[in-house]
Amino acid sequence: MTDWVYPLGSAEDGDWQVSLGAHDSSLAVEGWAHTGLKVAELAPGASVSLDAAHEERIIVPLEGAFEVTVDGESHSLRGRASVFAGPSDVLYTGMGHAVEIRTRDGGRVAVALAPAKASYPTRLVRAEETPVELRGAGSCSRQVHNFGTPAALEADRFIVCEVITPAGNWSSYPPHKHDEEKEGETSLEEIYYFETRLAPGSPVEAAGAPAGQDPVGYARVYASDTRPIDVNAEVRTGDVVLVPYGWHGPAMAAPGYDLYYLNVMAGAGRVREWLISDDPHHGWIRSTWDSQQVDPRLPFTA
Repeated sequence: MTDWVYPLGSAEDGDWQVSLGAHDSSLAVEGWAHTGLKVAELAPGASVSLDAAHEERIIVPLEGAFEVTVDGESHSLRGRASVFAGPSDVLYTGMGHAVEIRTRDGGRVAVALAPAKASYPTRLVRAEETPVELRGAGSCSRQVHNFGTPAALEADRFIVCEVITPAGNWSSYPPHKHDEEKEGETSLEEIYYFETRLAPGSPVEAAGAPAGQDPVGYARVYASDTRPIDVNAEVRTGDVVLVPYGWHGPAMAAPGYDLYYLNVMAGAGRVREWLISDDPHHGWIRSTWDSQQVDPRLPFTA
């Protein structure tokens, strides 16, 4: 573990298998101020609670269905079989609300959050309402669920989305940054929460993957200025990488293994907008997508 990489089990806190950046997280990350993430694995009939705080939150089912109560009002999230089964219902709670998350059959749930000052109404975003974007082309093809972006959700500070990258492809590519407030760029912290799986129908699966196979991906972050950062991490289900600044990408899905990540971004800038600068050594890669087709394995659906 480094200051920016948290393998599964290294950020546990009570009922949460991940608790980073929240007002009640016991693990403090020096220099981290604008975003947070909680993840819980719940047995059938179990629940977790969040007290009222100056945080806006989005409840994101990763596996299974959930009933979420916000200040006494109940909302049903139909959930999904896995993060690779297309979008899920999600619930934006605004700030200053107590929340209880309960499951009947068990499952895994994430809470993306950010410190907030302005209050916006609770909103249930159904799976069928979620904007699904197929970004890139060829081996840079990936699927993006834009349920918490400025165009899709009225919120105070954060930008939240999730990305599915088919086996062998690269996403978060070309490498880019958003660590300065300047023309054409906003300063945003970013959280990557990862899940991986053996790709169904892949040659690896067809060949008969051995018991104990270990789906893995890779994540890269490197310095964009004099602030040092150098991350080249293996990632698996439950792992988290924090990006405080710097060029980041690619997030690589190894051959035979699909890769998912949940992104949470926020900063102190005056606008809630994702504006980026490409690494000038690699930004030209975008122009090659015009002559390529989107990976035919996309979109991933239920």
